[in-house]
Amino acid sequence: MPYDIDPRLLRAFTAVADELHFTRAAARLYVAQQALSRDVRRLERELGAELFVRSTRRVALTAEGERLLPYARRVLAAHDELAAAFRAAPGPLVVDVAAPVGTAYRVLAEARRRLPDSCELVARFHSGLTGAAAELAAGRLDVSFGRFAGLPEGVRAGLGHQPVRLEPMAVLLPEGHPLAGAAAVPLDRLAGETLYAAAGNPRTAEWTELAARLFAGRGIAMAEPFPELAGAEEFVRVVRKRGWSVLASVEFIEVPGMVLRPLVDPVPLSPVGMVWRRGLRHPGLDALRAAARELGEREGWRTPPDGAWWLPGEDAAAMGVAARAAEGA
Repeated sequence: MPYDIDPRLLRAFTAVADELHFTRAAARLYVAQQALSRDVRRLERELGAELFVRSTRRVALTAEGERLLPYARRVLAAHDELAAAFRAAPGPLVVDVAAPVGTAYRVLAEARRRLPDSCELVARFHSGLTGAAAELAAGRLDVSFGRFAGLPEGVRAGLGHQPVRLEPMAVLLPEGHPLAGAAAVPLDRLAGETLYAAAGNPRTAEWTELAARLFAGRGIAMAEPFPELAGAEEFVRVVRKRGWSVLASVEFIEVPGMVLRPLVDPVPLSPVGMVWRRGLRHPGLDALRAAARELGEREGWRTPPDGAWWLPGEDAAAMGVAARAAEGA
């Protein structure tokens, strides 16, 4: 057993262990896949143990890999803590979480608990990854959350991405709606309904496009385009005034006079990823990524539900989900 293991080798190992995919792990570390594979092989030689079972179809941890993983995480955490202690305090990291509820906000809250007071994560509550991506590129924003595969390919190339959650979708209904009393709403019961899905808001184009894919062939209409609704209070006011039903996620802001019901048969999934400007280095980003990973592992965020579910194929690929997730499956 070597007495001195290069932390770079441990970072290569943990990245592959997290992604179970060498190409995605290499992109995460901003290195060539060949270099990543070389580092993993070198670590295996130094430890005298095989850490991964590799095939053309899958990558899996061996028993020795499973045994090494918690030690590697602790070593890297200590290494990062040491480095942070001897560099200048970083500036605030601006994080768009859309609303003070839901997946992104929970990741932010967990990351804040991990960081010293000197490291600040500043929350911003604007919805829409399409709009956020432009601000990430311009340096006005550091981190955001949303549907990564819904962005243009050229935009995605400038962003780092970490899958966070396959979030079940829901429908927000007026209390007097005939389906409001159901514990869950089958998708086919929405045939003939009109749902609001942010059509007309250029900042949320990725969400509207996902909704259009879901509604297609099911007899569900998209509510007419409407200007961007800035903030929760304005959203609540307009939705209640117009009597809209709303396509939402299972964790959503409370709207007086409306009820949130999960969608089933199949369960439509909203792919939530965390994105940041490529090349960004900040302890706050490290804390956010660790928080997202550990919350996901603890709560099964990246495991599809039992039974029938729906997710477009390109979103399945971006989230690292098996091919069964193809649209219409």
